[in-house]
Amino acid sequence: MKRDGKTLNFYEVVTLAVRDISEHGYDSQQRVDFWMAEIAEAAARDMTSPQVIQATLNSAMQGLYTRLIERGGILKQHPGVSRFTLEKVKPALRSELDRRIMASAQLIKLNREASIQKTLQRFSGWATSIPAGGSDAVDKNETKDNIKKSLKQLPFEERRVIIDQSHKLISSLSDILARDGGALAGEWHSHWRQVNYDYRRDHKERDMHVYAVRDNWALKQGLMKAGSDGYSDDITTPGEEIFCRCFYRFIYNLRDLPENMITAKGKTALQEAKEKIDAIRR
Repeated sequence: MKRDGKTLNFYEVVTLAVRDISEHGYDSQQRVDFWMAEIAEAAARDMTSPQVIQATLNSAMQGLYTRLIERGGILKQHPGVSRFTLEKVKPALRSELDRRIMASAQLIKLNREASIQKTLQRFSGWATSIPAGGSDAVDKNETKDNIKKSLKQLPFEERRVIIDQSHKLISSLSDILARDGGALAGEWHSHWRQVNYDYRRDHKERDMHVYAVRDNWALKQGLMKAGSDGYSDDITTPGEEIFCRCFYRFIYNLRDLPENMITAKGKTALQEAKEKIDAIRR
């Protein structure tokens, strides 16, 4: 929509739409449809361009991947895993990065479409409630604020998507490395102690608990068993639920497991290994 040769922005179009409906009321569906089309077009035009959003998303995800994988930061959660193992699983890690970027872009796209739809629903719901002939009782500022609410919140929601998907990427990369690196168990870490962190109560209860990785080599050889906490696939994974920032610190060595997870056979194996090492050192 243009006025005096100038293309009107979303807020200007909403202002005109509210003024027009306030004056004429719901006298025809054509009037409402006209403004809905103008509002939708202006909203899409005023949004941050998809190219800019995609560039921001790529930068955030790629930066995270570089820090965790290229620079080896992820190994802090995987003590005992070598650089060689990390290099070996890089193709799978890179594929997960690409997959997560695609998923995030699609989610942002859907959120944008939903925001426009919510805006139109708010406008239509209000416009069709005004009697034909208009109304002097309309609080135009309040009405405009209500109609604009979804679009106003969109940049914040897009940032939240990128943040949440970044946490999910960290969890996915860590899970791939744990699986391919031969992790025995994972020790759950929650941020519930962090001030103002909106933690989940059940995640707080999992803090520092150790969950066995099902079908790992030590289980198959009878050297360990699942403890009272059970298996990692019996519960949601860190980062799976929206805005979860929990993580696993994975355990790869039998000796680092809680004692109640090591079987008699496992304790014998550890003792024999210790005796061999002591003999070599003598």
